[in-house]
Amino acid sequence: MKLSIIIPVYCVEATIDRCLESVVGQTFSDFEVLLVDDGSPDRCPQKCDEWARRDSRVRVIHKENGGLSDARNAGLDMARGEYVTFVDSDDSLSADCYEQVMPLAEHADIVEFPLIRFYGSPKQKLIVFPQAEYTDMAQYWLNAHAYEHCYAWNKVYRSTMFINLRFPVGRVFEDVAMLPLLLGKARKVVTTSHGLYYYYVAEDGITSTATGRELSMLLDAHLAVLPQWTDSRYYMHVLNIQLDVCRQTGCKPLLHHMAVSPLAAGLTLNQRLKAIAINIIGIKGLCRLYRKRHNPS
Repeated sequence: MKLSIIIPVYCVEATIDRCLESVVGQTFSDFEVLLVDDGSPDRCPQKCDEWARRDSRVRVIHKENGGLSDARNAGLDMARGEYVTFVDSDDSLSADCYEQVMPLAEHADIVEFPLIRFYGSPKQKLIVFPQAEYTDMAQYWLNAHAYEHCYAWNKVYRSTMFINLRFPVGRVFEDVAMLPLLLGKARKVVTTSHGLYYYYVAEDGITSTATGRELSMLLDAHLAVLPQWTDSRYYMHVLNIQLDVCRQTGCKPLLHHMAVSPLAAGLTLNQRLKAIAINIIGIKGLCRLYRKRHNPS
C-alpha cells in the first residue's frame, strides 16, 4: 500500500462527510484511510463506521479522547502505507491532489503542496509553493519560510520519518513543534505548485482563540529552533509571538535579544519599526510598550 491518510475525528458531525467525500473520491486510489474517533460525543463514531462499511479502504479506530496529537499518533501506530499524510476532518482536498503529489514523494522524504487558507471566508488566501528541492533544511526553514506554514496536513511524508517520533501530546500548535523534528531526519524536502488542500475557517479553532498559555507553547516551539536556524525575518516572526505572549500573560520575555538591521531584506514596515525599537529599548522595553498599548487599563 502506498499511502496512509490519517484523519482525527472529534465533534465534526457537520463536516466529516464533506471531508471524506473529497478523500475517497481522489483520482489516486492506492491508499487507506484511518479514521481516528477521538472519543467524539456526537454522531461521529457512527458516521465513521458507516464510511468503513461503504469503502473497504476505510478503517476506524475508536479511542478515548486524548486530543489531536494523541489521535494522530494512534493513526501512525496503525498506518501500513509506505507514505503517510494527514487531513483534518473539517477540511477537504482537490480531486486530483494526491495524484499530483505522490510521484514527487518517490524522490523525497517530505513533499509540501499548496493550500487555500481560511477557505470560504473573507480572509481566504491561496498559498502556492515553487517547484523546488531542498537538501539543506535550514534553507527550507528560512528561505522557503517553512515556519509560516508548519501545517501537518499539506504534506506527504515517507513513513520511516515517524520511526521513534510522535506528535507531542497535550500541546497545541503541535505542528510547529513537530516539523523541525521531522526536518532533523529528512534528507530532501520537495515543494510543489500542484495539488490543493482546502483549509476551512474555524471560528473556535486554536488559531483564532489562542490564550496566553497556548501562545506560550507556540513560542516554546520556535525558541527550540532559533539556536539552530536563524535569520532576521524569522527572528522578527518569533518576536511578534513573544509580544503577544507578554501582552496576554504579563510574563517577562524569554526571547533573547538579537541585533536586527531595519534594512534587512524581506522585513515588513512594521517589522522594521520593531527592529529599530528593540535595538534602542530592548525586548523588555518593547514588550512593556506593546502591553501598555493593547492593555491600556
